[in-house]
Order: sequence, then C-alpha cells, then structure tokens
Amino acid sequence: MNLSSLGFFRNLRTHNRQFAVIGLGRFGRAVCTTLNSLGYEVLGIDTDEQRVAQALKDEIAAHAVQLDSTQPIALKEAGIPDFDTVIVAIGNYVEESVITTLNVKELGVSHVVAKASTEIHGKLLRRVGADHVVFPEHEMGCALARSLTRPGILDRFELDPENSIVELRVPEDFDQKTIVELDLRNTFGVTLLALSQPDNDEKFEVNPSPITRLRKGAVMVVVGSNRGIDRLPIDRE
Repeated sequence: MNLSSLGFFRNLRTHNRQFAVIGLGRFGRAVCTTLNSLGYEVLGIDTDEQRVAQALKDEIAAHAVQLDSTQPIALKEAGIPDFDTVIVAIGNYVEESVITTLNVKELGVSHVVAKASTEIHGKLLRRVGADHVVFPEHEMGCALARSLTRPGILDRFELDPENSIVELRVPEDFDQKTIVELDLRNTFGVTLLALSQPDNDEKFEVNPSPITRLRKGAVMVVVGSNRGIDRLPIDRE
C-alpha cells in the first residue's frame, strides 16, 4: 500500500480525466508523473523551455508547453479555462505563484490546488482563490520526524489533525493473537482495516475475520486517533 501520496491526491477531483500542472520543478514533475501513471491526461506548463522539453522526453505528461503563467492571455491560449482542476506547483517564487493562482481562478477554473512554501504564502494563495493549499516540505519534515521516532510505522495518512490511517508491522505483543482477543478498538481506540496475506506483504485481506490470528512481521493497516496509534506497541527491529 502507499498511503503517503493520498494526502495530496485526495484533494484532486479524480473523476476528471484531465489535469494541468503549472511548474515543472521536483514537486510538479512528481505530480505529473503520478497522474500520468494513473492514466490521467496531463498538461505540463513551465517558463523554462528545458524543463518542458524534458517532461515531453520523459513522457510524464501528454502535453507540455513553455509560457509565462503570470500572463492571463498565455494561459487562455493554452486552454487552461477548459480544465476543471489545475495544480499550481510554483513554490519558491511567491509573487509568480500568487499571480498564477489568481489568473487561473479568474479564467474560470473551478478547482485549484496550490503549493505553498510558508504559512504567509499559503494565506496569500487562499486570498486569491486557491481551493486547497499544500505544504510538501512541511509534510515531508513531519513524516521524517515520525519515521525517526516511530520506525515501526511503515506509512501514514492523516485524515485530519487528530486521526490517521497507518500501516505497520504486527508487533511481537500481537503475535498469534486473534483480532477479537486484542480488542484494538477498546484497548487502543483503533480499528483494523486490513491485514497482509501470508508470505505476501503486497496483497491485503480487507476487514479480516475477528478470529484471524495475527503473525509477527505481517503488515496491518489501522485507522484511529493519533493518541491511540501512538500507544500501539511497535517493534524497533
């Protein structure tokens, strides 16, 4: 399973088949690559001609054009008003990012996701109409801190500031105990959603039977409060 990407992609309207990504730096390229691999049609945009050429060469977008996104006429000619969802992936140039977001909204795009580098940047983006603001560097920093302090947790997806879905190895304390014996909901305030199949961590049994016995080292996916998740016993090795 891959929970970490859900934090960003849950904010995209994935019933749409076309997305535009403005800014082809590391974050923008990652978004293009993932959307393209999921089968969506992606238009990549950047002011740097080399980045545009590289995106086409690497086939991470169906189309890519070089233009100045601070110019509304250029965005209009590129067909941006025809997109329902646009990702503004310009994070390091605040003025360019804010103007681009404003332009995209004024062109009638209904859903705009914008990358911010600071809280002030994020506030400005919301002021000019961004429907959702993401802070990739902050989220990566938080994920690193958690991985260092809770190494037994393999992946994490925050539902909100107080609740998460996590993927972790079955600890020794749970080995050979049934789900009903562990009574995770009452003991830890979490619910077991899925359990990896024997000898295959890539395949999961969703909503396993209460009489299923857990085995140390298997992968379990639970949902619950962060406080409860932090109380789960986790093997460090």
